[in-house]
Amino acid sequence: MSTQADPHQVMIARELQLSAGQVAATAKLLAEGATVPFISRYRKESTGMLDEVQIAAIRNQLARLAELDKRRQAIVASLAERELLTGELQAAVQGAASLAVLEDIYLPYRPKRRTRSLIAREKGLEPLAQSIFTGKCTPSQPQDFVSGEKGVATPDEALAGARDIIAEWISEDAPLRARLRTLFADKAVITSAVVKKNQESGVKFRDYFDWQAPAGKTPGHRLLAMFRGENEKVLTLALRPPEKDVLPMLQRLFVKKNDFCGQQLGLAVEDSYRRLLAPSLENELRANLKERADKEAIQVFADNLRQLLLAPPLGQKRVMALDPGFRTGAKLVCLDGQGKLLDFTAIYPTHAERRQEEAGRVVVELCRKHAIEAIAIGNGTAGRETESFIRALGLPEAVIITMVDESGASVYSASEVARAEFPEQDVTVRGAVSIGRRLQDPLAELVKIDAKAIGVGQYQHDVSQSELKKGLEDVVVSCVNSVGVEVNTASQELLTFVSGLGPALARNIVAFRNEQGPFTGRQQLLKVPRLGAKAFEQCAGFLRIHGAKNPLDASGVHPERYGVVQQMARDAGCTVAELIGQDAKRKSIDIARYVSDSVGLPTLTDIMAELAKPGRDPRQTFSLFAFSPGINTIDDLEPGMKLPGIVTNVTKFGAFVDLGVHQDGLIHISQLADRFVRDPAEVVKVRQQVTVRVVEVDRQRKRIALSLREV
Repeated sequence: MSTQADPHQVMIARELQLSAGQVAATAKLLAEGATVPFISRYRKESTGMLDEVQIAAIRNQLARLAELDKRRQAIVASLAERELLTGELQAAVQGAASLAVLEDIYLPYRPKRRTRSLIAREKGLEPLAQSIFTGKCTPSQPQDFVSGEKGVATPDEALAGARDIIAEWISEDAPLRARLRTLFADKAVITSAVVKKNQESGVKFRDYFDWQAPAGKTPGHRLLAMFRGENEKVLTLALRPPEKDVLPMLQRLFVKKNDFCGQQLGLAVEDSYRRLLAPSLENELRANLKERADKEAIQVFADNLRQLLLAPPLGQKRVMALDPGFRTGAKLVCLDGQGKLLDFTAIYPTHAERRQEEAGRVVVELCRKHAIEAIAIGNGTAGRETESFIRALGLPEAVIITMVDESGASVYSASEVARAEFPEQDVTVRGAVSIGRRLQDPLAELVKIDAKAIGVGQYQHDVSQSELKKGLEDVVVSCVNSVGVEVNTASQELLTFVSGLGPALARNIVAFRNEQGPFTGRQQLLKVPRLGAKAFEQCAGFLRIHGAKNPLDASGVHPERYGVVQQMARDAGCTVAELIGQDAKRKSIDIARYVSDSVGLPTLTDIMAELAKPGRDPRQTFSLFAFSPGINTIDDLEPGMKLPGIVTNVTKFGAFVDLGVHQDGLIHISQLADRFVRDPAEVVKVRQQVTVRVVEVDRQRKRIALSLREV
């Protein structure tokens, strides 16, 4: 790794505790158009085995520093245009390591609106301010600045204007701002109070009606809750250190004598802090705390989304799917193993006896007609009742009956993607199809929905939407590429997230497939319009073609390494197919013999793992789950019950669990284990099957408290 790292890269390496060479190599690959999944999977030698998280962190830091440089250039241009740029000032601007420091340096030179200080200068009061600030003023001096022509009527007015000028000087002192910024970060207290007139309507925020805590130690989910309460005008917030920790320190810094000048300077110091410094630094602290809380919440959402996307697939089974409802009945669809719609109708399993009998006949007949292997039932309204009805029909034991989380299915059913897939069907049919396909392959179906609509977030509407979108898209890309995509059956939406593709190339691949027939080999991808050598390099290793002439096309071995595998096969005296199929042949190979300048042991180790299980799916095997019979509503719950459930959401304060009663219960972080738990994600994951104990049932507020302790 001889790549020369620039100062930015050295800084990133220090912050992320990596070597400068690792950062430089990663930055070079990113600049050349390589994606995070490609770099982590196929460029391990270049980066020193960095994983996706580390590579994404480098990418994000590079983007942050690029924005800093952009702002730096704008400031230099502004100063030069106004002929304010000195060599010393330019050196300070170029040396600023953060946006806060950069803005502090620029603050005295920033074009200003008509501030109190500017008005005082226009009245000619700057010399008086200078005298007071340097301790050289006299009690009679303000009289010299009284001027009807300039609008200064009295000595007190002159002193007030001079203090305004001094207050601004103090507020623009960069070293002082840096010192106070640290003090705010260390000692600020967040104080929350209720707006009396909105007390009743804002009852959900009652925990924060009279609340205070060290701001820097307040958990992110609490900060976001309070910020939301403030936005909804239920709460008022303040984030400042106690004045006793600030004002005496400022007085010591600026006021050296307790004479007339010192008294005036002391008043200016207090005004500067309360009117200018404190609000400015409080806003900065708010922004920093909000950014931290956003980052934490987005990470929680991302972790939950990853678990949901990588949930075990049932696979290519023939599925009947039902989207239940009471009044409108249940929409029923039948799908083949590839998710193609075969049949659809509506049944009424929760209506009168005659309609129930009719619904039963329809289900039994369609199961027989389409050789149904599994039945997926949406977990929304009437879900448990529909499940009970299906289980009572006496279908063959081999038919899997399970409930499926339908969050976001309605979003899909009304989307352009759904309309393009099923232009002749209404939203209810599309929603039922989505439920069935989620059982077959959650990842392939959920990528069609905006990740924010899936509902596994924490304060998702309160965080930065651009950062949330970027964070969630990273997760989808990571999951799609870690599983791999069968190019001949994948939807355009799934192909969009493959490394190096995107919407346009995904659309071209599907169009080429429709016109020319199934792909027979990876090299054929180069015939797709606008899919050039770079895109092929990025995507080829993640696209699978089962049944291709070259068996490596169905594996995660990149085409650029086919030559190495072919040489291994020749040395072992067999074909590539035999090398894949025969364990003994693979074990006879000493991979160290194939190390070269371009291929190292990490890549060779990955190749051998792929040859052992070509195109292996990293997801776990599907496991059947069923809720407790007879427990269908919150009224059926009693404290002490031990029940099976599915984790639906993991937050920083606990985990929510679906018990099949149309109201998720909460396992508070303190109830997750018989030990201290720092982070709920250490114990539970989204879609995990658990057995919980009911601790408390509040039917009026529809709250269920659960525990994993002593279970």
